[in-house]
Amino acid sequence: MPVNIIVCVKQILDPEIPSRDFRVDAEQREAVRGAANLVTNIFCENALETALQLKEKSGGKITVISYGADSTEDALRKALAMKADAAIHILNDGQAHPDPLSVAQVLAAAIRKLGEFDVVMLGRESGDWGVGQTAGLLAEELGVAAVAFVDKVEIGADGLQLKRQTDVGYERVAATMPLVISITNDEHNVPRIPKTRDVMMSFRQPLTKWTLEDLGVNAAEVRAGNHYYAVVDLFIPVQELNCEFVDGDTLEARVEKFAQRIIEVTGSM
Repeated sequence: MPVNIIVCVKQILDPEIPSRDFRVDAEQREAVRGAANLVTNIFCENALETALQLKEKSGGKITVISYGADSTEDALRKALAMKADAAIHILNDGQAHPDPLSVAQVLAAAIRKLGEFDVVMLGRESGDWGVGQTAGLLAEELGVAAVAFVDKVEIGADGLQLKRQTDVGYERVAATMPLVISITNDEHNVPRIPKTRDVMMSFRQPLTKWTLEDLGVNAAEVRAGNHYYAVVDLFIPVQELNCEFVDGDTLEARVEKFAQRIIEVTGSM
């Protein structure tokens, strides 16, 4: 049974950046790019890989959507190189870090503009802020069911068979379409590495670009920024270490001084 799949992806600051290169703009309360790369959120790539595996088994179509700045085109080109069928870039020319509700409203408007769908897949959370709310809010905007922390999707008799992670093990869920799924990482959905030829070919494929006005959303409100939460402070923790050395003519003397210092510091007997 062919499945019409939509995968939502996000481009983020590379979370693997060395700590020595990580910088924070204290006034803006956000991470500064500096020398760091921008990459596709790994959980979004898990979602795309899950979608690709489902398509390979059942047929269908995969459309990738991303709401972001101009640089987001790189993430969409990579998705095309991984063998997504189509890609849509919704230009974010407002708040750099919109709240999950605004993102969900924009994505829902884009999905409605596309037409009918069977399943929408998103990463369980983003690797920058890690809020993890977009999938549930998107399902609410679309008026469909949502299943979270799924790591495997298969075609069932009357819909989809989902395997989801829980705190105490796994659950098997039978779900009818359409629905929204948030995908978590698993050994079975490690993102594939696109071939060089596919990377080159991805730059020849058309990329659909929409503005907020094209979607009919309240563009001014979306561009205004976060609406229901605010970042109070963002800083790099400073770890202070104090090291003392004990001396003595013999090992026993040094051990005795060491034990005495522990007693002094902890107040133990």
